[in-house]
Amino acid sequence: MIVVVSQAWTKPGEEHADAYIALSEKFGVLFRDHSGFRGRRLIRGVEDRTHFTHLRFFDSVEDYDACTQAPDYGDHLVAMYEHLQPYDSYPREFMEVVIDEPDPR
Repeated sequence: MIVVVSQAWTKPGEEHADAYIALSEKFGVLFRDHSGFRGRRLIRGVEDRTHFTHLRFFDSVEDYDACTQAPDYGDHLVAMYEHLQPYDSYPREFMEVVIDEPDPR
């Protein structure tokens, strides 16, 4: 299993964070029925409330790449970017899951 890790910083103001979270929820619909998709998490900084980390879990990089070809994928990104601080690139990293412990509860 691989995880796609993306970092994002919203513009100042809770309204941008709220909009980014809501748009991220809608964005997730593209993944839910896609082959190889295993789940995702959106994590928000406790100290820097504008900082978000998006984790998407797939069987392979190829499964993720195929998902990014969905017709509405780019439109969702553009809508989310409106609430982010501008920077040169939106970094994404592919990582391999080496330990996957379930929630013990």
